[in-house]
Amino acid sequence: MEEKELATLAVRAGQVRTQFNEHAEALFLTSSFVFESAEQAAGRFTGGDAGTVYSRFTNPTVSMLQDRLAALEGAESCIATASGMSAILATAMALLRAGDHIVCSSAVFGATVQLLAGILGRFGVETSFVSPTKVEEWQKAVRPSTKLFFLETPSNPLTEVSDIAALAEVAKKASALLAVDNVFCTPILQRPLELGADLVIHSATKHLDGQGRVLGGAVLGRKSLVMDHVFPFLRTAGPSLSPFNAWVILKGLETLPLRMRAQSEAALELARWLEGHKTVERVHYPGLDSHPQHALARRQQRAGGAVLSFEVKGGRAAAWRVIDSTRLISITGNLGDVKTTITHPATTTHGRISPEARAAAGITEGLVRIAVGLESVSDLKADLERGLA
Repeated sequence: MEEKELATLAVRAGQVRTQFNEHAEALFLTSSFVFESAEQAAGRFTGGDAGTVYSRFTNPTVSMLQDRLAALEGAESCIATASGMSAILATAMALLRAGDHIVCSSAVFGATVQLLAGILGRFGVETSFVSPTKVEEWQKAVRPSTKLFFLETPSNPLTEVSDIAALAEVAKKASALLAVDNVFCTPILQRPLELGADLVIHSATKHLDGQGRVLGGAVLGRKSLVMDHVFPFLRTAGPSLSPFNAWVILKGLETLPLRMRAQSEAALELARWLEGHKTVERVHYPGLDSHPQHALARRQQRAGGAVLSFEVKGGRAAAWRVIDSTRLISITGNLGDVKTTITHPATTTHGRISPEARAAAGITEGLVRIAVGLESVSDLKADLERGLA
């Protein structure tokens, strides 16, 4: 599609119509595809003849999602996966081998820590965790065997903002790849490839779907990385996205620009209110002037995003009281939904990592994370006030 604005790409990019000329994207619920001849089948299986083969690695609905998301991120290629974690796993398995080294932000999702330090560590891939905001720590952590830099920005759950352009320079000098998890911002608020990243990772389960319905993930970047390395791993190992989930996420992308703007505005209003509350010690949100990387966030992002966290006076007991007192907000670990969600990171999303790792990441017992949806902000304030008071 010729150059279009993001709002147009979110609705139109990637669609391919069948002979029935349907207006909505077609859903291809089939495991395999029929060939016209044995010769064509042979060509399809070897890759010499472009076309559909088997839905583990070629499906028209999944391809439409991949093309649309690639257009939104400004990427040459995209591979969709079964979940966000499988996208990270596919990236690592496709690009790393025993003896390689990863430099990773210490402020990443708990399951990501478990995957990199635990599972990949058993196969001889070592990971060093460094500050998401101190570029010099990334420089010092580099080894001759360093092959990958990995980060989330903003981070989960403290919304720390990493300087993507600066880290891209460090990675380039180290001959390493930079992969950025863009789940909090989506391409509507931030496009890491434009800032120098080599790869973008998505949990499509979150904002891309937007209504908490299905799981999905994606890896995006230049063709030589995504199609020549990640795609062969997906074809063989099979962490594939189902066509139905791809179709649901395609529908979610159509409203992504509207949702991200509205939810960011609501999150900023809620963050300002919490910052002035007498029982709240600190609010973490990039849109606030008090955020340590506020100026960087203004340069790097189009808005602060929908996720914020805050520290309640009184530790875990006080945090749990706030959470348990809610009647409207959903107590769940998911985020990116039109329904506002709330969780206690130290005992849920980051509960499986060590207390030392949580402390290093700044995840205190009094920390509460909120992913703001599309409800009235006044109703959200009233729901939180019940426990804060």
